[in-house]
Amino acid sequence: MPIWVRQAAAIPVRDDRVCMVTSSSGRRWVVPKGQIDPGHTAGEAALVEAWEEAGLVGALEPEPLGTYAYEKLGRTLHVLVFRMTVTEARDEWPERHMRTRAWVSLDEALDRIEEPGLRDLLRLAFHLKHPDRLTLATA
Repeated sequence: MPIWVRQAAAIPVRDDRVCMVTSSSGRRWVVPKGQIDPGHTAGEAALVEAWEEAGLVGALEPEPLGTYAYEKLGRTLHVLVFRMTVTEARDEWPERHMRTRAWVSLDEALDRIEEPGLRDLLRLAFHLKHPDRLTLATA
């Protein structure tokens, strides 16, 4: 039976830009995410990760955008993703010496993210704010 871990993530958005951070290894660009600690909701975990990893304060949309899964160290991690409207980006935060923070356009964020499922949720995060940008393929 596969071992899987639940995580939560925030897609932090402000002024039509996405905040990304480097992974703990420094090799990839990611959105803030981490394990959901016992006694915490996924939403609480997403807000904590946005603060610890990127120094961001803000509000989550009430409903998650969706989920994606990825493999790490032989385990499947399932991530519940929320759109976060950033109200404040602080200069000092817990992991500022471990990670680089960057505000990028949607297109640049899509180029930097490796996980296809997260790319889909990132597009959805922007379509929620700009529904006119959503184009559906017709049969």
